[in-house]
Amino acid sequence: MSDAAYELTTTLWRWSGGANGGDWFFAPIDGEVGEALSATALMHRLETGRRAGWGSVKVSVSVGETQWRTSAFPSKAQGWMVPIKAAVRKAEGLVEGEPFTIELMF
Repeated sequence: MSDAAYELTTTLWRWSGGANGGDWFFAPIDGEVGEALSATALMHRLETGRRAGWGSVKVSVSVGETQWRTSAFPSKAQGWMVPIKAAVRKAEGLVEGEPFTIELMF
């Protein structure tokens, strides 16, 4: 993991369904940050000879005062996706469709 930090404005995207029928919320990541995630995933593959689970990249995330570690996942439809758990959405008052600032370090 490098020490590169990226900040961007995004919105929540809801995925409904799955085995339990619940909703999952993600922050779509594209543009310069998405390209940097893709380059990081490629470097990992070249260095290790294997792809991380689902092509993911480990990231440290900050939204407002809330910080956590998770993984960003590639998505054909959305570029990259960072899961945003309920505790973060509640603590930071995030609402689907409304823009917010996210910072990623990887």
